[in-house]
Amino acid sequence: MEGYLFVHFTGEERDGEQIYFSVSRDGLHWTDLNHGEPVLRSRIGMRGVRDPFPVRDPKRGKVYLIATDLRIEAGKGWDAAQYEGSRDLIVWESRDLIHWSEERACTVGIPGAGCVWAPEAVYDREKEEFLVFWASMARKEDEPESKQRIYASWTADFREYSDPFLYLERDVNVIDTTIVEDQGWYYRISKDESNKCLILEKSRTLTGEFQTVPSETLEELKGVEGPEAYLLPDGETWCVIADRFAEGKGYLPMLTRDLSGGKLEILPEDAYDLGKNKKRHGGILPLEAQEYERLLQTFGE
Repeated sequence: MEGYLFVHFTGEERDGEQIYFSVSRDGLHWTDLNHGEPVLRSRIGMRGVRDPFPVRDPKRGKVYLIATDLRIEAGKGWDAAQYEGSRDLIVWESRDLIHWSEERACTVGIPGAGCVWAPEAVYDREKEEFLVFWASMARKEDEPESKQRIYASWTADFREYSDPFLYLERDVNVIDTTIVEDQGWYYRISKDESNKCLILEKSRTLTGEFQTVPSETLEELKGVEGPEAYLLPDGETWCVIADRFAEGKGYLPMLTRDLSGGKLEILPEDAYDLGKNKKRHGGILPLEAQEYERLLQTFGE
């Protein structure tokens, strides 16, 4: 891999809840594309998207881009978004990262769910399908009130989905979750809503039992969300990023060569550059050299 694409939104301002692109050679210093303007826009559903996530299909040679159907800028507020929000995923697909299909809406989630938020997906090589997962505000019959849980479905093409099932729940809300694979383990990083920090877990299978990986760094880092993880160019160092939403400071990179050990190094501010645009909850896609160059040539800085 010769670079990275960061797909993100920027905030609740006008046009902030659309799709923005940034690229990087080293995964730490980012250049905003398209003069800092949106590259893709949703003109369906809520006419805004948040939490975009790109994922490759190794079988079909496509990249899928999925996102939350939501526009807080419309003024209805967070309660309406959680309890009466859209149950659609907004999906684009592309073979070259330049030409994208028209966006489409895919209804997922359990009946009665209040929303479908922060969708991500991970490819299961044995099943040759994607596990796509998201957060929904839902209430069980014996519960006095609703809470956010992570639900999931299987899909081969982001058009047809299996029946959704409960994937992750905690005593309190759980919203943001990401999963990466490393040396035969799946590592899951989730936001703990009780103290607004991140929890690291691992499992041999995507739907197996996950065990907690103790991490003093993550336990002490409060007021963060939107975790993502990706390998840096050396192929050995993992970069875990978290959005410091409570302080409004944007993403913070942390490095480790051993996810199973839970020890991460928080980088000083002079060791990375996130570009001019503020980057809110997004996803990162490793790029081949020609893909990186093509994005620069097409969209420019």
